[in-house]
Amino acid sequence: MVPRTQYARSGDLNIAYQVVGDGAFDLLWIPGFVSNVELIWEEPSSARFLERLASFSRLVLFDKRGTGLSDRVDAQQLPTLEERIDDARAVLDAVGSTEAALVSNSEGGNMAILFAATHPERTRALVTTGVFAKRSWSPDYPWAPRPDDREREIEELERTWGENVNVDHYAPSAVGDEAFRERLATYFRRSASPGAAAALIRMNSQIDVRAVLPTIRVPTLVLHRSGDRDVQVEEGRWIAAQIPGARFVELPGDDHLPWVGDMDALVDEIEEFLTGVRPVPDPERVLTTLLFTDIVDSTRRAAELGDRRWRELLEEHHAVVRVNLERFRGREVDTAGDGFFATFDGPGRAIRAACSIRDGLKPLALEIRSGVHTGECELADGAVRGIAVHAAARVAAQAGAGQVLVSSTVHDLVAGSGIRFRDLGRADLKGVGEWQLYEVVGA
Repeated sequence: MVPRTQYARSGDLNIAYQVVGDGAFDLLWIPGFVSNVELIWEEPSSARFLERLASFSRLVLFDKRGTGLSDRVDAQQLPTLEERIDDARAVLDAVGSTEAALVSNSEGGNMAILFAATHPERTRALVTTGVFAKRSWSPDYPWAPRPDDREREIEELERTWGENVNVDHYAPSAVGDEAFRERLATYFRRSASPGAAAALIRMNSQIDVRAVLPTIRVPTLVLHRSGDRDVQVEEGRWIAAQIPGARFVELPGDDHLPWVGDMDALVDEIEEFLTGVRPVPDPERVLTTLLFTDIVDSTRRAAELGDRRWRELLEEHHAVVRVNLERFRGREVDTAGDGFFATFDGPGRAIRAACSIRDGLKPLALEIRSGVHTGECELADGAVRGIAVHAAARVAAQAGAGQVLVSSTVHDLVAGSGIRFRDLGRADLKGVGEWQLYEVVGA
């Protein structure tokens, strides 16, 4: 759900802002030259970026005056950096924040740099991504565009604003994704008018915060992707070298937008810098086939045979199961008493393994029930988790002695394999809903 948009009063203007999360410290996100605090949540990649930031902080985001949902300003009288810092301070006051970490991108980095230098008492830390110190070429700052090139770029942008977004330049990882291109174009159109966008870029072209950099006295992290096509990585290195004690981290990638490409690697660096803890990687999610087996009437057989003979029989049972798991490229995940849980990289192999295990146990006078299901699972530290695991266990629980049952997913995936089935109809699998089940009658 999109967070509630609220307004803070900054002089005569209303500044739109939102608050997300309830972490131990405040984090103020300062975007690039235009933004829209509501529309940014409609782009899945940027929404996930903000959710990551909010997972370890109380995230505050806002639209700078003249952009997004904040009050518009005269395109001929655009705000100075100082006025924009007043807006940021007004938002922090409105949310009751006395100190915040500043995380910024591109032109927003200039504002964050000046805020940190001017208000160190209110700045927990400074983090920049893809930031520049100056946007007009000079012999002592050779990475910025030359003025004539910049003016041609601005004229082209105003003429095609919101129509032909240069994804190749800002987000090369998303090239070919037409849906992303259209969402980005819509985001720009609803963040500023063509005239305002052009005026803002002209204003940004006059920014020069080089003299401010050596005065920063807060913990600083400068992040930059090595192939950033909008702001050269050399600029990031130079900026970090000018800030006392700043840490510079170069990340692989070509994207200027922080939420495109390997966003997690970038946010991992931010989280570790601000919290001191490296985030635990998300579990790997993969499609896998799951097999559950269980000895039928094991309690009765154990009572008949006695503990010693039953343990010996279980060891023979385990040996048969493991031989077949190896034969059909299965991986043992767990065994509990007389049952096995294993994964396979294909449903056909799982079915054939189940049938071979069943047949291999006949000389031991043991009967098993088996269930096979294919679904997406989380893999972490050798464990396998997810609703698919529960579904496979429920399929196995429906089987009788000697039966190998499969879900409709498995049945459909092995079409053409020569494996034959009998349709058992639909069954209510506790906790995972109704499923069409099939019995394997020939493998």
